[in-house]
Amino acid sequence: MLTRRRGRTEITPLSPLREFQDLYDRLDRLISATMGEMMLPRETETPWMPFADVCETEDSFVVEADLPGVTKDQIDVQLSDRELIISGEVKEEERDARMHRRTRRTGEFEFRTMLPGEIDPERVDAKLRDGVLTVTIPKAQTARPRHIEVSA
Repeated sequence: MLTRRRGRTEITPLSPLREFQDLYDRLDRLISATMGEMMLPRETETPWMPFADVCETEDSFVVEADLPGVTKDQIDVQLSDRELIISGEVKEEERDARMHRRTRRTGEFEFRTMLPGEIDPERVDAKLRDGVLTVTIPKAQTARPRHIEVSA
């Protein structure tokens, strides 16, 4: 598994398969925009991955995922060891009209990331505001940097 790095901080494992899925999604949107909806039913698609940022502060890891139009009841957040999983489903609206163009994502979504350090799973906080889900995962006490006084 490859790792994406910015500066000296390790951000998140990079899965080549997810990069291909993103490319497939972009091609699907391009074809749909030029030729109309593809003939494959959306229910058979694999889950799409929302755009998300993973950052690290001195005392926690913070994940911000873009989920526009999604309500808190449509989101499931799980923490398994150090793996954070954000999943859910966006239902397609029933319409009495013929669809000419579709670019908004519907169906199941899933975002997974391995957190690069020890965490405190009892104090995880998740908030949804203005279409952005912010999950704050505190670091374990042993993983936090500690200031040590130097004596002469």
